[in-house]
Amino acid sequence: MQLEMQDPAVLADPRRMAQLGKRYKELEKLVSLLQEYDRCEEAIAFAAKVTEADLKQLAEDEAAHAVARKEELLSGMRSFLVPRDPQDERNVILEVRAGTGGEEAALFAAELLRMYLRYVEQKRWKSELVSKTDAEGGGIKEAVVRIEGPAFGDFKFESGVHRVQRIPETEKKGRVHTSAATVAVLPEAEEVDIAIRPQDLRIDTFRSGGAGGQNVNKVESAIRITHIPTNTVVACQTERSQQRNREIAMSLLRSRIFEAEREKLAKERGEMRAGQIGSGDRSEKIRTYNFPQDRVTDHRINQNFSNLPAVMEGGLGAIIEALKQADQDRRVASAL
Repeated sequence: MQLEMQDPAVLADPRRMAQLGKRYKELEKLVSLLQEYDRCEEAIAFAAKVTEADLKQLAEDEAAHAVARKEELLSGMRSFLVPRDPQDERNVILEVRAGTGGEEAALFAAELLRMYLRYVEQKRWKSELVSKTDAEGGGIKEAVVRIEGPAFGDFKFESGVHRVQRIPETEKKGRVHTSAATVAVLPEAEEVDIAIRPQDLRIDTFRSGGAGGQNVNKVESAIRITHIPTNTVVACQTERSQQRNREIAMSLLRSRIFEAEREKLAKERGEMRAGQIGSGDRSEKIRTYNFPQDRVTDHRINQNFSNLPAVMEGGLGAIIEALKQADQDRRVASAL
């Protein structure tokens, strides 16, 4: 790999260099683990041979530490048996929709959307609103956001039903209400992934909605695209430029068709959808946000997390890492 990275043709290809550089760093970690494992073996062997009284205790202490460390190193090396999901580095199309619970569900959907956008900010990725439908009593009915960055590896475990338990501000008797919102996460497809024929598309233009006055878009810049063979419909009206709305809508369309193809292949092979924990189905309750008890429960790994206000401010790191670890443990176990 080092020789390949020194090849002038490769050096002239930034994308290939980035891929090789990333892979090199991953393999560097494996080499480091192997080297430390060898040192542990040497420490254990040395302790068995030592006869000098003044060295024996020290050698046995180091050997005991080496025995414990070997298990950790083996666990780390086993993770390299499982290939990374090639989709993990992709951009993401994130869809959040209010579920059961009326006004409270719409408010919760808006809070989930904000939580994800704050997480994106913390990761220094970029987000772009594709579409949003506000609810009459506040909150949102649905929203679609494009996230630019290697985000799918973090977001792929968020698909499903998110449930909230809390006392609404309008509740006078102090009763806890349960509401829900659904989240769907798609890896953004590129043009090379999905071939879409122009003749299979119906493209409509319309005026973007607005609050009136000078801000109303008097030009039909909003775009609605229908993929006739699959009856997949997408729309974008967030940009003033019709061309930009068209680009975003096409990206969303490709991603939805790409995801449908991935799910079809996964079912044919008898695999879980995109290697996700649980089925990843939107009807599956994956997480509960319990405000009175200041607790977030992820039902797929039966684990609780505290400090709910921090989570809603984008503090998803601990939850996402726990889900990643559980998924890796499962895949390593199935590979052995």
